[in-house]
Amino acid sequence: MNYDILLAFISATAILACSPGPDNIYVLMQSITHGKKHGLATVAGLISGCLVHTALVAFGVSAILKANETVYFIIKLLGAAYLLYLAYNVFKSDAKINLSHASLPKKGIGQLFKQGIIMNVLNPKVSIFFLAFFPGFLFSETLSTTVQFFVLGLLFMATSLVIFSLIAILAGYISNSIKSHHGVGITLKWLQIIVFVGIAIFIFLSSK
Repeated sequence: MNYDILLAFISATAILACSPGPDNIYVLMQSITHGKKHGLATVAGLISGCLVHTALVAFGVSAILKANETVYFIIKLLGAAYLLYLAYNVFKSDAKINLSHASLPKKGIGQLFKQGIIMNVLNPKVSIFFLAFFPGFLFSETLSTTVQFFVLGLLFMATSLVIFSLIAILAGYISNSIKSHHGVGITLKWLQIIVFVGIAIFIFLSSK
């Protein structure tokens, strides 16, 4: 078992979880507007939804990886290309982080949990991202690919849970810091680009 690969995976996941995106911005705004309990309920729902995508990728991709080396190479190539595409989209996007206090309808904690699950499960981009992200981080020659995908999925969920929960709990401080430091958005933007490109290269050069 290669623990260095797992540490690299956790580090990359943590950086991506910290980068501004629709999920963590939504968590941040729920916490600022309605309190940290509402933010944490949203986080729990979003992370729970990842189980579905992990299972889809684990069982589907594992079967494909057993096919042959050519298929595996094609998956790696497409995964690396998709990550480069994400990096390009981040490059083209505005670095400004919008924390508009647009009125968010107040919902119960249970409603927010369900909404978080639905937001995640019905977003096909999550499965596509997992499909691009996970194959390059297979870490064992003895464990089945299915088990390895589930381990990576659980590590992704655990890391994202910690980061998103901290965002919910420290919502006010994070919001004030972003507003007072205009360079935060640019820094996070380029950090995200570097991570996407780095992962793309890592996946392309990885061996089965």
